[in-house]
Amino acid sequence: MNLLLLQPSDFTGADTVQISDTRAQHIRKVLRAELGQQLRCGVLNGQLGSAEITGLGSTIELRVNLNTPAPAKLPLTLLLALPRPKAARRIIRSATELGVEKIILLNSYRVDKSYWQSPLVDDAHLHAAMLEGLEQCGDTQLPSIERATRFKPFVEDVLPALLQHRQGLLAHPYHSQDVPAASNQPRLLAIGPEGGFIPYEVEKLLAAGMQGFSLGPRILKVETAVPSIIGRLFL
Repeated sequence: MNLLLLQPSDFTGADTVQISDTRAQHIRKVLRAELGQQLRCGVLNGQLGSAEITGLGSTIELRVNLNTPAPAKLPLTLLLALPRPKAARRIIRSATELGVEKIILLNSYRVDKSYWQSPLVDDAHLHAAMLEGLEQCGDTQLPSIERATRFKPFVEDVLPALLQHRQGLLAHPYHSQDVPAASNQPRLLAIGPEGGFIPYEVEKLLAAGMQGFSLGPRILKVETAVPSIIGRLFL
């Protein structure tokens, strides 16, 4: 935990906080904190700053000073075919760490129907994964996350509007074009499931205005491809 991420409900006053959950255990057992110690902190969807430990009883008490904006998000919408539930949590956390602004989980022919019913990809589990990502990277701003459970209506009715002010990029191992050059322009990146989008889906995405590209001859797992591509597009 590189950032003590505070919730608005933790505040007992304008600059005072009390916590007694797993964050408090981490401060005691991992950080071995002492009275007066300063910790890096931030409030969820708010500013960053520092927190001074003023009480180390059963509840940890803090005095906070929040005076620094959160780091800017990448101007990136990640359109991600829903991965296997166990992998989805790791990918969502990784995308949060990298600063992705928006995540859309998309249905696809090769996405098993049972994935959508898994508790591992419900709102609570994915929210927890994003919080872990924020704590790791030192950010406070959650990415937005949506679900598109019907492929064709999304691609035909929603995607064209999303591409009006964004460059649409489709990662597909069988395209001949290389990864576009790094840029700060708004982009929408589509990554398919393990096995990739089927030809029909690729055609629909390209018809909606996406531009296909490939990372080369090596075919990567989704959880490897996501940070690799984002790093080459923005960082």
